[in-house]
Amino acid sequence: MTTPDRSELRWRKSSRSSNYGNCVEVAFAGDDVLARDSKNPAGQHLAFDQVAWSSFVRGVRDGRFTT
Repeated sequence: MTTPDRSELRWRKSSRSSNYGNCVEVAFAGDDVLARDSKNPAGQHLAFDQVAWSSFVRGVRDGRFTT
């Protein structure tokens, strides 16, 4: 994956983020999905391909990651 120019990405906050600063933002960059900590937008991000991201979202919706 080529690292995209972050100023051109449209980041959106997860609807699962809390009011206590535990916020995740995602952006779509070509065929990849990027995720970052909203408290540190200039920091590192994670990159997922569409298959991995879809699997993760399904797991969240199915409650596989609840404690």
